[in-house]
Amino acid sequence: QVQLVESGGGLVQTGGSLRLSCAASGRTFSSSAMGWFRQAPGKEREFVAGISWSGGSTYYADSVKGRFTISRDNAKNTVYLQMNSLKPEDAAVYYCAARPKVRVGVDPNEYDYWGQGTQVTVSS
Repeated sequence: QVQLVESGGGLVQTGGSLRLSCAASGRTFSSSAMGWFRQAPGKEREFVAGISWSGGSTYYADSVKGRFTISRDNAKNTVYLQMNSLKPEDAAVYYCAARPKVRVGVDPNEYDYWGQGTQVTVSS
């Protein structure tokens, strides 16, 4: 079992930055691939970024490449999402997810554990 708690969301102006954190509890965190997803009102949940269990491989949606950075600290059981140059279209509820596999998945159905989400609002 892995329990996930996100934090760091909030209101930011266009062009601003936020850093999301996802604190995990459970023995399998360090052997789990982690992902960040987001869901805007009326839209499906979409993949944003993912990181392999070791942190050696990262993946990004095209819409956030060059602006967002995912990282993890297995000693702290925490995964991060640094979001820079935020745009109004980045506004959504952001979810952290864990997948007890080595490799990252991009489909929400590939993840077994989810946090409760944190709201990101970007004002224009």
